[in-house]
Amino acid sequence: MFTPAELLEINTLLTPENKIVILTHYNPDGDAIGSSLGLKHFLKTKGIHAEVIVPNDFPKFLKWMPEAKKVIIGEYKRKLAFDMISGADVIFCLDFNSPSRIGLLGEWLTKASAKKILIDHHQQPENFDFVYSDTVIPATSQMIYHFIEALNKEQLVNLDIAECLYTGIMTDTGGFRFRSTSAATHRIIANLIEKGADPSVITSNTWDTNTVSRLHLLALVLGRIEVVNDGKVAVLSLTRNELKEFGFQKGDTEGFVNYGLSIAGVKMSAFFMEDLYEDFIKISFRSKDDVDVNQFSRKYFNGGGHINAAGGKSDESLWDTIETFKKKVEGEVF
Repeated sequence: MFTPAELLEINTLLTPENKIVILTHYNPDGDAIGSSLGLKHFLKTKGIHAEVIVPNDFPKFLKWMPEAKKVIIGEYKRKLAFDMISGADVIFCLDFNSPSRIGLLGEWLTKASAKKILIDHHQQPENFDFVYSDTVIPATSQMIYHFIEALNKEQLVNLDIAECLYTGIMTDTGGFRFRSTSAATHRIIANLIEKGADPSVITSNTWDTNTVSRLHLLALVLGRIEVVNDGKVAVLSLTRNELKEFGFQKGDTEGFVNYGLSIAGVKMSAFFMEDLYEDFIKISFRSKDDVDVNQFSRKYFNGGGHINAAGGKSDESLWDTIETFKKKVEGEVF
């Protein structure tokens, strides 16, 4: 958490007169949007207006959250995003640890004169004016709740805040399944439920909204799942042509990588997908126990993330990337 002196200084910055912007990472997920909107709604309770800006669009299944449709998408509204970042007095940087993680917004953030406040749970954060970094906490949305607590403003948490933070925590813990989920996480979830967050409604709005294209793609992925490395590693993949054939929409492949971990004996799952427009391969890694996919991805696939959840990319073809992965993973001891 921020030091008491830092909290005091941050609190003096949070005034209705200051222009406040909230940024999150490229390809925003549930925690990115949940933490950003949760913070926005908290500031609103203090009479402070803040704008949420994301580098690119996010999945439809997250757009049910309060004011999600007011989020400014940088790739669609570049001038507006640039003007807001350049003119901001305070910029909250949520769920990313480096300007390089926010695409076209990164250069604008670096040049902005605003005070920059980082709240993030990824490893190896870069320098910001104020840094709250904790890699043990499973979701940035949980960190936003801790931030509210540290300001002694827990009583301001309302339904809008509760729904957003609950969604962020739920999605980034895999439905509270990942080992980083702690007793503190569950206590916060209980508090959010008491504030009005309805687990059944949130779960339904977020996860029970499959498109036909998603189900077709999932059937295809599961139909050719491969297990290697003595049954400890699962490999899943999709080609660009397959994405086009079944009418891929943003968010359709969310969570596919987790199916590999559901296989008995599998310790690591990797999902490889050709980008729809550019010539590179997106890679998602998930793992169990002490299998560190963050270090694996950093070492071999120009990526990173958390011990049990990371991402990477490759400029090789899809099948060459998978072959490279199989060779590299052979040397790992699980």
